[in-house]
Amino acid sequence: MATCGQGFLYALVFAIGLCFLPSDSMAQATGTGIGGDASEERVKAAYLYRFPNYVEWPASAFAKPESPYVIAVLGDDNIVDELNRISAGRMINSRPVSIKRLQGSELAADIHLLFIGRSERSRLPQLVRQANGKPILIVTETDGALAQGSMINFRIADDRVRFEVSLDSSEKAELKLSARLLALALSVTKGSQK
Repeated sequence: MATCGQGFLYALVFAIGLCFLPSDSMAQATGTGIGGDASEERVKAAYLYRFPNYVEWPASAFAKPESPYVIAVLGDDNIVDELNRISAGRMINSRPVSIKRLQGSELAADIHLLFIGRSERSRLPQLVRQANGKPILIVTETDGALAQGSMINFRIADDRVRFEVSLDSSEKAELKLSARLLALALSVTKGSQK
C-alpha cells in the first residue's frame, strides 16, 4: 500500500508522463526511486531540465541547428550539480544541453533558461531588465516573482514542489509554453499581477 508521499510520486509520474524525466533517471531524480525521498533541489533540477521540452523558442534563439540549450543557474550550486548529473550525455529535442553556473551580474547572450535561486532574489529586477526583449525563460523560487517578470516560479504546496506560470512574461519574451506544461501548473496568470 502506498503512503501519501508515494501516492504523490505515482500521481506525478502519470500526470507528467514518463517522458517528463528521462526514463533511466526517474529513480535517480527521486533519490531511491518512486516512493523515495526526493530533495527539493533534485525535483527542481528535474523540472528545469525538462522545461525546454514544453517551451517553443523563436528560431533566432539558436545560432545554429545544433546549438545547445543553455540552462544558467544563479544562486544555487546544488541545483547546478544536480543539473550536470541529470543532463550528462543527454539531448533535449535533438540538441545538447549546456549547464552554466553564473557568478557575475551580466547575462550571456546564449542563455535559454535562467534559474534565479532565492539567495539572489534581490537581483531579479535587474536580471529581468537585462533579459528584456530576449527569448530567455526566467524561472525563480521567490514569492511575488511573477509580478517582477519571472515566467515560472517554484512554490511549495502541500509539501510538494509545484510551479506557477505568468503567460504575459513568457509572451513578451516570444516564448510559447505548451498546454501540457500549463496543465501541470499550480496557477497560470494572464494579465496584471500587481
